[in-house]
Amino acid sequence: MSIAEKYQPNRVFHYFEEICKIPHGSGNTKEISDYLVNFAKEQGLSYYQDEANNVIIYKPGRNGGENAPVVILQGHMDMVCEKEPETEHDFTKDPLECYVEDGRIRARGTTLGGDDGIALAYCLALLESDQLVHPPLEAVFTTDEEIGLLGADFLDCSLLKGKTMINLDMEEEGSIYTGCAGGVTGISEIPVRRVKAEGMKISITIGNLTGGHSGSEIDKNRANANILMGRLLYELSREIPVGVEELSGGQKDNVIPRQCRAVCCIAPEDKEALEEFLKNSCRTFRREYAGSDENIEIQCTVLQELEEGEILHPSSQEKILFYLRNLPWGVQKMSGLMEGLVETSTNPGVVSLKKETFCVISGVRSSVLSQKEELSGRIQYLTEFLGGDYTETGKYPAWEYKPESPLRERMVSIFEKENGYAPRVGVIHAGLECGIFYNRIEDLDCVSIGPDIYDIHTPKEALDIASANRVWEYLLKVLENLSLE
Repeated sequence: MSIAEKYQPNRVFHYFEEICKIPHGSGNTKEISDYLVNFAKEQGLSYYQDEANNVIIYKPGRNGGENAPVVILQGHMDMVCEKEPETEHDFTKDPLECYVEDGRIRARGTTLGGDDGIALAYCLALLESDQLVHPPLEAVFTTDEEIGLLGADFLDCSLLKGKTMINLDMEEEGSIYTGCAGGVTGISEIPVRRVKAEGMKISITIGNLTGGHSGSEIDKNRANANILMGRLLYELSREIPVGVEELSGGQKDNVIPRQCRAVCCIAPEDKEALEEFLKNSCRTFRREYAGSDENIEIQCTVLQELEEGEILHPSSQEKILFYLRNLPWGVQKMSGLMEGLVETSTNPGVVSLKKETFCVISGVRSSVLSQKEELSGRIQYLTEFLGGDYTETGKYPAWEYKPESPLRERMVSIFEKENGYAPRVGVIHAGLECGIFYNRIEDLDCVSIGPDIYDIHTPKEALDIASANRVWEYLLKVLENLSLE
């Protein structure tokens, strides 16, 4: 039995399941984009599709909302593709294997893509229905949000007439967000040299970390596998001679890395000392991250008893360890204006050691432009100090909090009436596409909402079914109210 046949709202879950059947990782959105276009054709609705695979579907108002002002509904098509190490899944062609457990939808061994598949499902269910009350709608589906809000940045916003926008990319029911951080992806590339060496080749893996979204969960004291590996290799090199041959960790700059692997060369007689060192390091890491990441594991495997290979030259090895030991990471500054809000942070999400280059990709976020530039500048200074090159990509603006927002006030009032308590109104440290639309559409009034989604950007991701239903009913109430204009 499908999820849609068992749970409400069934049309929302019907489309959510359809979306989960279509590969739609960042950079692989052509198929899901064409699916949306075909949907619009089948419904007889006007649409627009651009070269970046962004899609806009237009629908007139219904059942009394025909003459109301246009409302923009917005979400992104792409998902973060993460999986458990033992899971065999090709995100470019395999459908997600969804199931329900404890009232939550999950995907077996992979991320679910509830961020932001639920937004697409809400919009398609609305666009399909002739029974619901709503104003004229412009449903905007963007691409490659997870790798720098690239689709929204490419979109021609002159195609939109609405001045009111509801973004559906939030993962916390009962919260109405009206501001977010801006960000940039920083790429450090440091040249390295190699030398031939002979010894025992070993693989060291730091894994079983919690990980998570590098924006919304950066303040939860979760360990960063890449940073831990830098520390471990530095401390190990002070105990026994060790040469680094390979180093790789993480997959996305907006995901706190859950695993990092190094291949090293040691003297065979140092194997026992290595194993004891790793046991002690694991105990130390678990103690330091008690309550947030106490299940850290360090695994060591002998690959070759005696082999000749190319390891980093000692000076190059010192460079990359110096970089990892001094690279800013995690929360850098809390907001002085809004209690509990992370203002500035960075996440070294991806490390890779190539034959002649050591590369690190970091996500830098801040709700203050000068702080974002200052933090990115610090990483640039460190990189160039070590003889490397630093580039920035995927810049996106902050979405500034507006003291006055008629849409926010109306949505707060409706929420209180429906639920008997006030919603949380705030600003989020994660990046949202609202910042791009806010800066390009004059006088745009926008908010961001969504149902409870847990452990996003990890294989433990779960969408709460009851919450998804409540947010759907709330969204319908809001649209009905906006139809009275």
